[in-house]
Amino acid sequence: MEKPKKFQLSNVIFISIAHFVHDTYTAFLAPIVPLLKSKLGINNTMVSLLFVAQQIPNLLNPFIGIIADNLKIRYLVILAPALTTICMSLLGVSPYYIVIVILLFVVGLSSAMFHVPTPVLIKKISGDRIGKGMSFYMLGGEAARTVGPLIIVAAVDVWGLEGTFKLIPFGLLASFILYFRLRNINISNDIKDKKTYAGIKQTFKEHLPFFILITGIMFFRGFMKTSITSFLPTYLDEKGGSLWLGGASLSIFEFAGAIGAYLAGTFSDKIGRLRMLTIIILISPFLMLGFTYSEGALMFPILLALGFFIISSTPVILALVMDFDSEHQAFLSGVFMFISFVSASITNLVVGIVSDYIGLVDTYKISSILAFLAIPFVLILRRKYMHPN
Repeated sequence: MEKPKKFQLSNVIFISIAHFVHDTYTAFLAPIVPLLKSKLGINNTMVSLLFVAQQIPNLLNPFIGIIADNLKIRYLVILAPALTTICMSLLGVSPYYIVIVILLFVVGLSSAMFHVPTPVLIKKISGDRIGKGMSFYMLGGEAARTVGPLIIVAAVDVWGLEGTFKLIPFGLLASFILYFRLRNINISNDIKDKKTYAGIKQTFKEHLPFFILITGIMFFRGFMKTSITSFLPTYLDEKGGSLWLGGASLSIFEFAGAIGAYLAGTFSDKIGRLRMLTIIILISPFLMLGFTYSEGALMFPILLALGFFIISSTPVILALVMDFDSEHQAFLSGVFMFISFVSASITNLVVGIVSDYIGLVDTYKISSILAFLAIPFVLILRRKYMHPN
């Protein structure tokens, strides 16, 4: 299939809006963690297992990628916002820890079905501006994580924790609209080669060294990222902050991340993906260390800078993956998502367990130091894959 040369702005924006709606609901968990801890009597380790439950289905991402390369699964993409909406809106109603675990596991399945095919769709409609397309796409997700904490905190303030189910109709409406826009857009390649699985195996072997280096980058940065995205409201709660302060701080972080996600992917089209990624990897750990030692109002400008640089790496790496010329693009997307979410699961669990022993303040400091270990991986990646101008 010939790649379109024109950047299809309206379609890119629409898919990005769908990403926004879906991820707004997935952003509900972290802000209400202090309330769930109080209601259910759980510690940070059990909290981290909630995030792990949400990530476990992403072990299936490469297989979902294979399906997306061979079948028309647009209806699963359409249904994902509705399923995610229902499950996330029922978290406050759930009386038992195990029920919340099950709901989050279902959300993980729904999220995987949405996030694996949609970057491939973005590539198809971005022409030769893949970085820009990924920036729009990631902007939708990060904007959702900016708005989501404020929405759930406001809902709890108005209806109480048990009243959050009233948010369900908004996500259902999004899926309804998504159906009419996506039903005629082909997400899959009409691959007729019977040797497609052999081709997938060869594709995996060919790109394995690249993905090993990406794994090192995402794993060591993951401690820093999950410390903030999963535990920032809890971190501030331990320091005497309110639920609103925790939610607002997470929104500030994600707002800066939304800007970073948009600008980083767009600039990577101009200065090169690996140059952009190197800048991001070098600066982020210093900002994280600065945040851990900041107090009062000084936290917020550092949090803005931290959000900008931590989140901005994802669209750049995703654009790198989409730059590969392959018939199995959704499979490669699935491998990237697999690495991303498994790294997040492991780091969430480690951060939760460690923080129960030494507290979140010291855990944040350790996370920032571990982020420096991503630097050798990006330097090797730059040496192996960066083409001279």
